[in-house]
Amino acid sequence: MKGGSSELLLDPQAELRKRKLLDLAANAKKPKPIVHRTCRQKFWFYATSFFTMSAVSAGSSLLFLVPLYVDPAISTLVADFTPEPVTCITIRKEDHSGIFNCTWSSCREGCTSDMYKCTHIYVNYTPYGNDTLEDGNEAVLLVNIKGCGYPPDVTCSNFTHSYGEPGAEFPCYYSRQNRTIVMRHYNRDRQVEVIINYFAIPFVITVVTSVVLCVMHCDCRRSQVPVLRRTRIHDHR
Repeated sequence: MKGGSSELLLDPQAELRKRKLLDLAANAKKPKPIVHRTCRQKFWFYATSFFTMSAVSAGSSLLFLVPLYVDPAISTLVADFTPEPVTCITIRKEDHSGIFNCTWSSCREGCTSDMYKCTHIYVNYTPYGNDTLEDGNEAVLLVNIKGCGYPPDVTCSNFTHSYGEPGAEFPCYYSRQNRTIVMRHYNRDRQVEVIINYFAIPFVITVVTSVVLCVMHCDCRRSQVPVLRRTRIHDHR
């Protein structure tokens, strides 16, 4: 009896599993309905994709543009270099090695790695009439405000060869905030252009696209608070 009862129980279970498998196979064979998007839905999708990519691209670019270009440009403007060049004469060049001796360099290629070799170029110059130097006329020559850069904009071998020889004479610009710093090239309009192109424009694009996405997908409308009618005592009488 036990064997017969177990067989009777297995048959319905096997039949049930068979039906489920047949149902799954039938559902798999059915073609999925094709969903047709309206023109408004297509526009909404492509607009969202465009604004999202613009926001992500502009925001990510700021992570690289700010330290490489914007920060040196701001530092250059803050240093307040003279708009007109003066004459600089190289008095000596010193080559140093060791991380403690190379806290700065007149020119080096690459701004992120530690310096183990550096070149110090010292010059003399005559400032404008009312400007005076506290420590004589000696100043350090830098390729830019950070003293570093990347090829092809900065090539230290050419820079050192052109301005590192004692007696070399060339026009230069000195900082009115720190008159012991001079640079070979300076263009204020170029620094302002760098700040606008590499910071202001990407920042505005990031903010505008983020606001547009918020307006498109967030309900920013102010919900009206329902007015509660004050119950008067005589209404219940």
